[in-house]
Amino acid sequence: VTMARHAEASTSTANFERLYRQDLSALIALATTLTGNRDAGADLAHEAMARAYRDWRTVGSLDRPGAWIRRVVINLAIDAHRRRSREAVALSRLDPHPIAASSEAVDVVFWAAVRALPERQRAAVTLYYVEDLAVAEIAEILGVAAGTVKTSLFMARRSLAASLGAEEVLDD
Repeated sequence: VTMARHAEASTSTANFERLYRQDLSALIALATTLTGNRDAGADLAHEAMARAYRDWRTVGSLDRPGAWIRRVVINLAIDAHRRRSREAVALSRLDPHPIAASSEAVDVVFWAAVRALPERQRAAVTLYYVEDLAVAEIAEILGVAAGTVKTSLFMARRSLAASLGAEEVLDD
C-alpha cells in the first residue's frame, strides 16, 4: 500500500509540474494584462499556482485544472483591482489636486481602459484576446453561460469604443 501511495503521489506531482511548465507564462500574461503590472501579474500567477499545488488532490482531478487556475488568477486580479481602487480613493483624500499622468503608448491607454471595465467584461476580454480562448472555454472558466460571455464581450467592445473615442467594430 505504501509503494502504491508513493507512486500515486509521484504521478500527481509530475502532473502538476507539467501543468506548471505548460501554463505559467500564459498565466503571467493573463495576470499582467489584468493588473497592468508585470511584477504584480507574476505574483498573482505564482500565487494561483501555489493554491493549485496546495489543493492538487482536488484540482488535479478536475477535467481542466488550468481553467480552475485561470479563475483563481482572475479572482486575485479582481481583489487587487479593488484594493488599488480603495487605495486611490484614500490617497485622493490626502491630495485633492492629483497630477494627471500622460501616456504616449496606445497599448497603455487601451489596457488601462480594459482594466476600467466591470470585472466580468475585463476577464472576458483578457481571456478572449490575450489567452485566445473560445467563448465556450471562457464560459467554463468564468462559470457562466456562453451567451453571457458573448454579451460581456459585446458590452466591453462598446464601452472601449466609447472610452477610447473609436467607432465600434464588431468581431463576431
